[in-house]
Amino acid sequence: MGNTAIAVNGGNMVNGLTSDINITERGSDWYWAVTAIMGASTLAFAGLSFTKPRTHRVFHYITTAITMVATIAYFSMASNIGWTPIDVEFQRSNPKVSGINREIFYVRYIDWVITTPLLLTDLLLTAGMPWPTILYTILIDEVMIITGLVGSLVKSSYKWGYFTFGCAAFLVVAYSVTWDARLHARSLGSDVSRIYLICGVWTIFLWFLYPIAWGLAEGGNVISPDSEAVFYGILDICAKPVFGALLLWGHRNIDPARLGVTIRDYHQDPALSSSTQGPHGEKLGTNGHNTTTGTTTGATTGADTTVPRATV
Repeated sequence: MGNTAIAVNGGNMVNGLTSDINITERGSDWYWAVTAIMGASTLAFAGLSFTKPRTHRVFHYITTAITMVATIAYFSMASNIGWTPIDVEFQRSNPKVSGINREIFYVRYIDWVITTPLLLTDLLLTAGMPWPTILYTILIDEVMIITGLVGSLVKSSYKWGYFTFGCAAFLVVAYSVTWDARLHARSLGSDVSRIYLICGVWTIFLWFLYPIAWGLAEGGNVISPDSEAVFYGILDICAKPVFGALLLWGHRNIDPARLGVTIRDYHQDPALSSSTQGPHGEKLGTNGHNTTTGTTTGATTGADTTVPRATV
């Protein structure tokens, strides 16, 4: 028996509405292949997290969440679920894109509105960026995704207004990743700078291609839904599983505490992980493996007074 997902889930009809321009069985097969890649990556990333202590798993958890959400989204698209028909602005004579309306997979944007903030969190935490900047960048990213969704659901030329808003938001995100965060990463050491540069450049390069895919698919109705599936699928594979593998490989010898990410395990004293500096400016241990066994403060007489601290 072949792939019957499209027929089982209503074919080109949803909620009583029909679509003229849809994915075919080949498009569904491709979506299933991407689903398998995302699912396998999720299991791999989750498994790798057990090679680290719980206090060092934050990047594994975030990266696992990215591909997990993508797995569900691609399962939906492979099953021909999570779309709605929208009248096209440009009616083409090409039989692959001819018709009045085209299926738009809104589930793809649900994926992106969750996973792109997680991708940025992975990157910006790697650079040791302050939380206000991270949250602001994520907000701009959400504007980018939501305007793309709204634009894809508009049948008139006003969709290009939303496209412009989304591109402007993307440029702000790109600036934060390629300039501000790069400088922060460089200050943390060559190993951090190297992995950040690799993953940051990779991500922004790929994200520059998404507006092109949007313009050819949802925006301009130039390529067929099957071609759209391949275009977005390749980008998502590169931007999620490949990105995740590169990031986790780069983090293999980096203590998250170096990046300002200090996490306390349940058996540790909260006082030891609440701060990396004592009340008099003395350096305190972190909650990672490379912790100190004591702090040294200088007395006014020139003698050193060592305060014993528990090893965590």
